[in-house]
Amino acid sequence: MGGIDLSIVSLIGPAGGMIGGLIGFGIVIIVILFIIALSCINIVPQAHAYVVERLGTYRATWSVGFHLKMPLFDKIAKKVTLKEQVVDFAPQPVITKDNVTMRIDTVVFFQITDPKLFCYGVENPIMAIENLTATTLRNIIGDLELDQTLTSRETINTKMRATLDEATDPWGIKVNRVELKNIIPPAAIQDAMEKQMKAERERREQILIAEGEKKSAILRAEGQKESLILQAEADKQAAILRAEAKKEATIREAEGQAEAIEVVQKANAAGLSYLNQANPSEKVIQIKSLEAFSKAADGQATKIIIPSEIQGLAGLAKSITEIASEK
Repeated sequence: MGGIDLSIVSLIGPAGGMIGGLIGFGIVIIVILFIIALSCINIVPQAHAYVVERLGTYRATWSVGFHLKMPLFDKIAKKVTLKEQVVDFAPQPVITKDNVTMRIDTVVFFQITDPKLFCYGVENPIMAIENLTATTLRNIIGDLELDQTLTSRETINTKMRATLDEATDPWGIKVNRVELKNIIPPAAIQDAMEKQMKAERERREQILIAEGEKKSAILRAEGQKESLILQAEADKQAAILRAEAKKEATIREAEGQAEAIEVVQKANAAGLSYLNQANPSEKVIQIKSLEAFSKAADGQATKIIIPSEIQGLAGLAKSITEIASEK
């Protein structure tokens, strides 16, 4: 029995090792297959595209989403972003039409519209855009003078965008905008421009000062005018008030005189009424006439016409006086 057990153990030992090795190898194979399966699964994120090749040949362009590729045969040749991109190129020397050398740096805003053309159309797209930008800029600036270059930035941007967009279309690139970031003229021209700008600022300052003095003078004149108008209005109102007061006083005085005349006339009328009621004799009437004539004689008249009746009354008065003296 002991011999039999030893033989069985001796047979099981190598077999167990082989089985363990097979299990380990199977696990390795499974892990490798799992890794390969995972590598075949690809998810393309938003605003991206993947260019896939099979055995070195273009196969497809993957858009956003879940994709599977054949292991060992397919590979992702390039991952392309579809977002708008910005490249800032170093200043480029350019010469204007009037032979002034300056340096201009540009900023290009572009977007990839065809990932396949972008991958296979040109070797280095960014370098190609930079060289094309420099060449286009030299061609456009060469037709302009210095002053036009400094004042026609928007025109230059538009021309460059149109030219670059047309040239980069076979590369699957769309140029959205081109901006001249800096225009750097020579030092001597910069000094002249600074002096000109300083003179322009001083001129504007003088204009503003003159405008301020003009407005100040206008405001002073308006103030004086307003003051004179107010003074005239005040004098007018005062004159009107004085005239109204004088008018009121005259009216009051006239009313007083009228009332006095009315009182006198009423008194005279009352006297006549009493006289009529007393039924005076002819002698009394003649004496009243003499009294009235004496009052008339007290005036400033140089000639007095005496009626004949009054003369007779005068003789009568003299006779009465003589009789009274004798008595």
